[in-house]
Amino acid sequence: MSSGEARVVVLGKPDCHLCDIAKDVVARVCAELDVAWVERSIVGNAELQRRYAELIPVVLVDGRQIAVWRVDEQRLRVAIAR
Repeated sequence: MSSGEARVVVLGKPDCHLCDIAKDVVARVCAELDVAWVERSIVGNAELQRRYAELIPVVLVDGRQIAVWRVDEQRLRVAIAR
């Protein structure tokens, strides 16, 4: 699945414990709501590294940033419902 098909995108990088926690929350909520999601690494992408290096994990819903560092499950649900 490409990020163009997914409503929810988690931006992060390998070996990032906060990213792992965010992915767990996103995976659980998206599975419950039957919503597609993808993970994208900022590693190797100069633009994503420039924009998000100090903010990861970042969660986007329909292209809008809804979370930085920690994902609030309820906020994610509300963003998906819009």
